[in-house]
Amino acid sequence: MSVPGAISNLDKNRALAEWLEWQLRQVRGRIRELEIKEQQERRRRKQAHAALRWKIQPQRSSSAALVHRGDCALYPVEGGFLTREEAVIALAKPDIEACHICKPETGLVDG
Repeated sequence: MSVPGAISNLDKNRALAEWLEWQLRQVRGRIRELEIKEQQERRRRKQAHAALRWKIQPQRSSSAALVHRGDCALYPVEGGFLTREEAVIALAKPDIEACHICKPETGLVDG
């Protein structure tokens, strides 16, 4: 027997389903936020790692080969980074110059 004004089991379950769907939307939104933060952190770590490395832009017919810092935007190549010692050796060669924008020799002198 139902009590007048009482909420039926069907209505209770519909309300519960709506609340659970709301909770699920909240959790999925939070997951999206965390995924974005994780991607940003990965990019930041990758850029910080590249900033501690060096790379060589091959010689072109009109210019010398250039040594860049790993994060120099003028030569945005992924991978193939040089160690500090390799960059020092490269800059000592007469046909290789330092980039005038990122100034890779600064990081080599400080190391």
